[in-house]
Amino acid sequence: MGSERLSSNDVSRWVISVTLFGALAFFGGKWILDFLDPTVKQREDALKRAQKILSQIGLKNIHLSEHEMAVAAQLVDPKNIPISWDSIAGLDDVVQEIKETVILPIQKRHLFVGNSLIEPPKGVLLHGPPGCGKTMIAKATAKEAGARFINLDISMLTDKWYGESQKLAAAVFSLATKIQPCIIFIDEVDSFLRVRDSTDHEATAMMKAQFMSLWDGLATDNRNYVLIMGATNRPRDLDRAILRRMPAMFHIGLPNVKQRVGILDLLLHDELLADEVDIESLAKLTDGFSGSDLKELCRGAAVNRFRYLAGSSDSKNSDSNGSDDEIFHDALPPISLDDFMNSITKMQTSRVHAELMYMPTI
Repeated sequence: MGSERLSSNDVSRWVISVTLFGALAFFGGKWILDFLDPTVKQREDALKRAQKILSQIGLKNIHLSEHEMAVAAQLVDPKNIPISWDSIAGLDDVVQEIKETVILPIQKRHLFVGNSLIEPPKGVLLHGPPGCGKTMIAKATAKEAGARFINLDISMLTDKWYGESQKLAAAVFSLATKIQPCIIFIDEVDSFLRVRDSTDHEATAMMKAQFMSLWDGLATDNRNYVLIMGATNRPRDLDRAILRRMPAMFHIGLPNVKQRVGILDLLLHDELLADEVDIESLAKLTDGFSGSDLKELCRGAAVNRFRYLAGSSDSKNSDSNGSDDEIFHDALPPISLDDFMNSITKMQTSRVHAELMYMPTI
């Protein structure tokens, strides 16, 4: 009896030991996998960032799911957006139309309730060459409308686990609905919602279909003030079903001479210019330049002045004549016409080399 009782105790201890060992192995293995998996750290950082942003916006008591919190990490407080209409020059007609079509229905919601003809659009497409201010317009729209702004990173929607991408896509719309009015901005929207074909991966096709289905849900609910705004320089690559969901389209083209004058005036407003510099003449010399090209032109011209200071510092080291010479050498000269011409020449040369690199070989 004693030996039998002892063997039973041994069996019990063995079962307990195996159970404890299995639990330790499971949780230890899980800890190692989590430690080696970079996405775990990314999710933790995203959660902290989301909590901070929601607190800044004043949404402390709102209940969000795990997937909604992941999307909330890409929220932007409109008060913290540094772009406003004053930061945009040369696009007065587009700005005015966006104010009437997009911003006014958000700010004056009570006037648009119950009338389907004047309700705000659920989709806006900004298209045109790169560097012409599409992203700036989207940010300025959110700031001026006072809407929450989700700068959606499409890579965030892709997940290695089956079904997670669909949950994240659904979380984008559910979060936007909870914090409305809200603008969901998708830069380079053609990379995500391009023309569908038979070669699309099954998971990608399902995510696109769900995204469009949820988008239709916004369109059928007049109480939702959620707007999806996309930007692209390849509108022909967008799926026709997406274009249908973006009835408000704005072409942001290359600036003409008058628009370039306005952009240069804005960029050089606080800069010291030499007397021979004429803004209108510069605008005529920059045909085909985008807004970002003009900014780079002004930056290059402004930096070019430091060559003078570099030369002055060499001469100052070889000739120390007192404090008056040091004050003279350290004075920043105005931006001259030569500075602008040197910057234009560099940009044109770089552009020619870039075009030659990508020319097809025969």
